[in-house]
Amino acid sequence: MNGLPPAELKQPVEQPPGRRERNKARLRQSLIEAAIELFDSRGVAETTVADVCERADVSEKTFFNYFPSRAQLLRAIADQSLEELFAQLDAAREQSRDTAGRVRVFFDNLAEAAEQRGPLRRELLSEMIHSGHDDGGRGEQARRLHDAFAAFLRGDDLRSDRELDSLVELVMGAFYVLMFNWANLDDYPLRRQAVAVAELLAESVTGTRLLKTEGE
Repeated sequence: MNGLPPAELKQPVEQPPGRRERNKARLRQSLIEAAIELFDSRGVAETTVADVCERADVSEKTFFNYFPSRAQLLRAIADQSLEELFAQLDAAREQSRDTAGRVRVFFDNLAEAAEQRGPLRRELLSEMIHSGHDDGGRGEQARRLHDAFAAFLRGDDLRSDRELDSLVELVMGAFYVLMFNWANLDDYPLRRQAVAVAELLAESVTGTRLLKTEGE
């Protein structure tokens, strides 16, 4: 033994953010929250950078230090919404042990949350969708989202005659279509469609309808 500490003890310890970093994070979050409040009350198109700065009580110069463009602000809101989606997936997983139940709970909660946020949030969602496409395909976020849905679906009762990736893409596709239609179609019956889609997906990913058919 040479008296040197184990390799794992040599790893640098990550230091908590200092006061300056915490203040910057709080200011950035206050800009995001101010923008969301204004988007909800006025609409995306009617809200200017100056409006956001006035609500957050900062100068436009400060705003552009954090967000070089309006599109960057929308991407930041989209990032935050993605974290909320991860939380919804985790919550649904905790509420039901079986895969079919998790799918139903997730889509039901999704519709309820969307309806509670009101019609102007649809406009914000539409803007974020277009912003995401204009960003050239955010590979890292796409992988994170895919992995989150895979963890959400993974279970002993998942059908074994299909690859997990195929089932994940099926559920993700349904999620995207529901959100896209809700964001762009007036009077879209989100809850009714979410319930119907969830039922179909629950049968598809577990093979329950297939088992019923074979047993008849």
